[in-house]
Amino acid sequence: MSPPIRPEIQPLIEQLARVIRGKDEVLLELVVAVLAEGHVLMEDVPGVGKTTLARALARAFELESKRVQFTPDLMPTDIIGAAVLRPSQGEFEFVPGPVFTHILLADEVNRASPRTQSALLEAMSEGQVSMDGVTRPLPQPFLVIATQNPVETEGTFPLPEAQLDRFLMCLRLGYPSLEQELEILTARRVENPLDAVQPIADGARLTGWQRAVREIRVAPEVARYLLRLIHWTRDHGELALGVSPRGALALYRCAQARAWVEGRGFVTPGDVQALAPPVLAHRLILTPQSRYAGRAPRQIIEEALQAIPVPA
Repeated sequence: MSPPIRPEIQPLIEQLARVIRGKDEVLLELVVAVLAEGHVLMEDVPGVGKTTLARALARAFELESKRVQFTPDLMPTDIIGAAVLRPSQGEFEFVPGPVFTHILLADEVNRASPRTQSALLEAMSEGQVSMDGVTRPLPQPFLVIATQNPVETEGTFPLPEAQLDRFLMCLRLGYPSLEQELEILTARRVENPLDAVQPIADGARLTGWQRAVREIRVAPEVARYLLRLIHWTRDHGELALGVSPRGALALYRCAQARAWVEGRGFVTPGDVQALAPPVLAHRLILTPQSRYAGRAPRQIIEEALQAIPVPA
């Protein structure tokens, strides 16, 4: 049985469901990430709707959005902007890049070089861009939705751990069922469902929701339970790198957002358990022996959830 959703959030979920059928849990996780003021990495095989979902989210908010197709020849200045000489004025003028927007869709982010990927680090962490000794703030709210194909490795550059850690969540859509795919075919027979997505909230309303999320109460025993999960990963023999304090804060904020979306004023252990895999798994680094044995980070998180006692 699906949890109840706040009346102001339900229309947002319904708009996203116009383009992605049968993936209500993933849609809820995406909304939670936005309310928790974090960036999202969508990792899945080609053609399952990663880019379409990102574009639908941008349409559902009355916010400016821009898309950048990441390629090996993309330069950092193609993202953050550059100083351009104005001969008539005899001086340089800064021309903002596409990162100066509210929602930035970084399509196939792992196809750009590490130098270009790192151009996003300051923007994602600090909400600002520094160039030539000048720091320029980005519009608020600011959200990066990046997509990548984990199967194809030719011509790609794996995201470094430091950048992966900046993504609040890593989401996967997976293939639709036969019935869901039949609905997709029917819905696209005449028109693209993306064209029917209507704006639900503007920047001011979204900012208000984000402030409300921060007011959600987290009991000390729930916070301690969350941290026990985090510390469990740091001591695990199959992991070369456990979850960082940034990851602990990400899970804390996401649990608050999930509680708010469901109309509660407090976080439960169930919120922590539901969000631990998408928030924590991409932050783990397996040892070579674990990788060769076919282990996956999400398996480790599931084991942690089984091993750590849930507070009453």
